[in-house]
Amino acid sequence: MAICIFVVLGCISGFVLFRKNTVPQSTETYARDERVSVIIPARNEEANLPHILSSLLKQSYQPDEIIVVDDGSEDRTREIAVGFGVKVVDNPELPAGWTGKTWAVWNGFLHSTGDLIVFLDADIRLAPDALEKLLGIRRKSGGVISVVPYHDTEKFYERLAMITNVLGVFAFTSPFERKSKQTGLYGSCIITTRADYEAVQGHDGIKSEILDDLNLGAKYRAAGIPVVNFLGHDLVSFRMYPGGIKSELQGFGKGAVLSTANLAASTTVLVALWLIGLIVSESFLFLWGNQAWLLAALAGYVIYTLQIFYLIQYVGKFGKLMPFIHILSTLFFLVVLLYSAYQVVFIGAVSWKGRAIQVRGRS
Repeated sequence: MAICIFVVLGCISGFVLFRKNTVPQSTETYARDERVSVIIPARNEEANLPHILSSLLKQSYQPDEIIVVDDGSEDRTREIAVGFGVKVVDNPELPAGWTGKTWAVWNGFLHSTGDLIVFLDADIRLAPDALEKLLGIRRKSGGVISVVPYHDTEKFYERLAMITNVLGVFAFTSPFERKSKQTGLYGSCIITTRADYEAVQGHDGIKSEILDDLNLGAKYRAAGIPVVNFLGHDLVSFRMYPGGIKSELQGFGKGAVLSTANLAASTTVLVALWLIGLIVSESFLFLWGNQAWLLAALAGYVIYTLQIFYLIQYVGKFGKLMPFIHILSTLFFLVVLLYSAYQVVFIGAVSWKGRAIQVRGRS
């Protein structure tokens, strides 16, 4: 009976948290009456830059300038950016009190001239009409918008991030986050006016934050500027960690624990209920000695599998097999969580792209 309660509560929590908040369809043409600057921070991104720069050059609405900030890369990042004919900024030496990404983004902004600023990570891929549609919806909604990209995966280890991605999407689609003062942005794709960005002091105001996007969103909220997040679905996607499972673990691990502090209490509770129900359903592997419990957990496993199939239509491409063996993805998430907690609690710093980033409040 307890198993059934956990599974039912968990699945209901998932449907409460998830909102199919994709970018609304529109046939309107975006009027070219404002300069648009695209800023891409890049550290050792030689594999990703050709994809994002190619997709930008194919946009139905061409930005007025594309700025790549070379953040101390040790590969061909700068050479590739120059080859595409975009503006390349060499990031100055990282000063005390800044994280690498916030410093790179801020310097890109200082070299920009646009009335509208589009911040993109180097691993983003855009549909040909993505920029035009996003600019249009930002004009309608006002304030600042961000997009949670659709996660394209190719290798098995990348697909282990399925549950981690689902939980991340819950945090951005939860109805309880809409009025929260801590509502964040998704840093991979942000569009803001220059005036609004300057009003909140931009990344200079959050220079020491590891979770720059979440804290930047809170700054906009505090200034009374609307914050709206969308799902990228068929417009905005990314392939996050093609470099191996180590980079995947580090990438997710740097924010897994810290990000929970920015969530509304109701969101945190429902996410916990969904995760508990998921783990309870996966316990059928250890319940062979009790047929009633085994059947209840197995039924829960099937129900969660069906729900996951529905959710990942909007979250990412994880293959046909992973939803059936979601227990492996759950185990990966738990490893990420433990690794993140170890870094935050015992080390006081998280590792990313060859840098140790100090956790605020730790020496």
